[in-house]
Amino acid sequence: MYVIIAGAGRVGSELAKKLVENKHDVVVIEQDKAACDLLYSETGAVVINGNIAEVGDLVEAGVRKAELLVTTASSDADNLACAILSKSFGVPRIIARMRNPAFESAYKLAGVTSIVRVADILINQMLVEIEQSRVRKLISIGGGKADIYTVVVPESGKVVGKTIAEVTGSAKFPKRCMVVAVYDHETEEFALPRGGQVIAVNLEMVIISPAEFMKKAADFLTR
Repeated sequence: MYVIIAGAGRVGSELAKKLVENKHDVVVIEQDKAACDLLYSETGAVVINGNIAEVGDLVEAGVRKAELLVTTASSDADNLACAILSKSFGVPRIIARMRNPAFESAYKLAGVTSIVRVADILINQMLVEIEQSRVRKLISIGGGKADIYTVVVPESGKVVGKTIAEVTGSAKFPKRCMVVAVYDHETEEFALPRGGQVIAVNLEMVIISPAEFMKKAADFLTR
């Protein structure tokens, strides 16, 4: 996937490292020259010393072919400007870091497809948003200590034909993730899961999990 990361602060830099490790094509835009040099030396990613709210710098970063842009600047104004410009170039998915909740409506109007609140920022949460299109976050619970997600099992999924008990009992499935409901798109039935229930293609599973464990669970369910 071709990803542009706007801003190489702590969050942007860590996200860039993870995405490079996961073999994505990553371009980073950062105004601080020292931060650019450091990130390049650590990751080998393409790093542009520029302004995330400047058209020329976005074009240089390849915004016309970007499949996803993640804007992680410390300023909501900069993130909004970057999102608006990126949307004007047709970037299909935009994830934005939001500091002030008062800007939420503005982010949505700007075309941002996923908003990550500063209080909720976790690298794994962003990785789920980027890499797992079959995963959707519904709501945070417990003051943000856990989230409720839905995961759709793909047709080629290795868990198809296995029981829920087999899947959740696997050493590779995080113990802090709990399957609390399932929806069968074939029969259009919603049910509480039983251990012996067999997982079918396109079964939608509702899971409660701390954000940092969800990527591992999603990878297991959709591999």
